[in-house]
Amino acid sequence: MKLHEYQAKDIFADAGIPVPESQLAASTEEVLEAVGEIGYPAAIKAQVHVGGRGKAGGIKIATTEDEAREAAEAILGMDLKGYHVNEVLVEQGVDFVDEYYVGVTMDRSAGQPVGMVSTKGGVDIEQVAEEDPEAIAQEHIDPAFGLHPYQARKIVYDAGVPAEYARDVTSILSKLYDLYASNDASDIEVNPVMITSDDDVIAADAVMNIDEDALFRHPELAEMEKDAYQNDLERKAGEYGFDYVRLSGNTGIIGNGAGLVMTTLDLVDYYGGTPANFLDIGGGAKAERVANALDMVFSDENVNSVVFNIFGGITRGDEVAKGINEALGQFDEIPKPVVVRLAGTNAKEGMEILNTELVDVEATLEDAVQRAVTNAEEVAQ
Repeated sequence: MKLHEYQAKDIFADAGIPVPESQLAASTEEVLEAVGEIGYPAAIKAQVHVGGRGKAGGIKIATTEDEAREAAEAILGMDLKGYHVNEVLVEQGVDFVDEYYVGVTMDRSAGQPVGMVSTKGGVDIEQVAEEDPEAIAQEHIDPAFGLHPYQARKIVYDAGVPAEYARDVTSILSKLYDLYASNDASDIEVNPVMITSDDDVIAADAVMNIDEDALFRHPELAEMEKDAYQNDLERKAGEYGFDYVRLSGNTGIIGNGAGLVMTTLDLVDYYGGTPANFLDIGGGAKAERVANALDMVFSDENVNSVVFNIFGGITRGDEVAKGINEALGQFDEIPKPVVVRLAGTNAKEGMEILNTELVDVEATLEDAVQRAVTNAEEVAQ
């Protein structure tokens, strides 16, 4: 479960991490009221689950009432990388002189959490990792013992944080790990941590994602779940229990298993298409679950075609085929062309069950993806 910035910042503030004064607003009038209380300059920030909001026009700085009104009218209601902006965070402006990155995530290859600090904050940390990996200091953390104080100090020292800010950055890193561990987070980060002209250290952003399987242990976070959904598609995915991420393309993707879905995404890109989503229906999916997956993808207005990639292990090909027939049989006219590739358990039986008047069937994944990309291009024309 992805928390919005305003939700994460409330949690950060309760943990003692310094954050700017802010208010949530859903209309131009509420933005002006908030800025009137917070003062100028103020940052007006779209609350959507995507990175690069600033570059996409989702963050603006206002120094006057007219600028605040213009920013609110420009951001509220805009389509930001496929997400509709319904709310903005109105935040006290920060006069900063430097930007750092501080975060904790899971290193699955090591099987341990890893704490990270970089003095190159304010940009995508993935970009820093690719272009200058040595700029990110990191240390693995034994979850049995937690983040030792000496480890936090070492990470900050290795990152090259100046001595006058090291204590405050170390404190933020330690508190982030405590929140990560106590809330069953999958990752948590601040980018940027801003150094102000008054030498204060402030968390100017907040990212916190929670393992949904652990929400039963955190009723206070579970209460946030309905507000954490960005749109009706994410809400529907939560109701269906799918791992779902909406992307900006037009080729819908359904598969069973995260690795299989990621492979399909890569192939869509390789063959010149653009993925519209990540949707993993999981193992052992029955007909109803498959039908729900198609309902999800058909509900996305950006989708022009769908590719179904199923490799049967626990999931049986004949059950998948029944689900596809069941879902498509509800329509007088199929809303989006569907391409199916089945392999593995009962794939042969599934291929025989599939109604080929409703779907295209391909024997290989490569052929299925190429046809889906072609279908998307033809629908778009």
